[in-house]
Amino acid sequence: MTLSNSIFKFFKKLKVNNNREWFLKHKSTFKLHELEVKVFGEEIKNRLNKFDNIDRFKLFRIYRDVRFSKDKTPFKTHFGLTWHRIKPQNRAGYYLHISPGNNFLACGFWDPNPADLRRIRQELVYDAKEFKEIMNASVFQSTWGELKGSELKTAPRGIDKNHPEIELIRKKQYIFSIQYSDKQVCEKGFIDSIEQAIKRVRPFVDYMSEVLTTDENGESIL
Repeated sequence: MTLSNSIFKFFKKLKVNNNREWFLKHKSTFKLHELEVKVFGEEIKNRLNKFDNIDRFKLFRIYRDVRFSKDKTPFKTHFGLTWHRIKPQNRAGYYLHISPGNNFLACGFWDPNPADLRRIRQELVYDAKEFKEIMNASVFQSTWGELKGSELKTAPRGIDKNHPEIELIRKKQYIFSIQYSDKQVCEKGFIDSIEQAIKRVRPFVDYMSEVLTTDENGESIL
């Protein structure tokens, strides 16, 4: 299935009319787009479950939480889709962002809890060879590119700032992402490209799943 270019047209109009009155007048149009994207997300879930372990698909609500934000516009101008893997055995997840001029697929750990971040760093301190082999593989690189995410300015507490893998260890996030144009999102093969990309990122999520379900001695904690 393909996504309609009218999704982008709607969000462009919403961006310059981000108020409840305009949205209520055009809510029926939004609901059609929302249904279209939900069907798309469910189809991806079905495809992923042929080779992965997806618990559920979620489409985030259009309504913004403005309680603690300076920006009081009430509506998001994008669709956010996420696919959750069955935990605790399968870690990481997949996120698709659809917005005019800003479309991307992401995978990894955006906000890892302290225990997970500590365990990842612990593994990389001990041996980062497997992780580096995964992300430097030609097929992986050509699809997902470089590792992204915020990082500390120096080494985490208790870790030598001169450790040979300090560039990996000081990361606070471990994320890979792929950008898409609006045109690509609406092409017939877009859903196939999403499926292929997630197949290619599996070595990374499998590695992280193994790390985060074992202790420093490699013993299962499940």
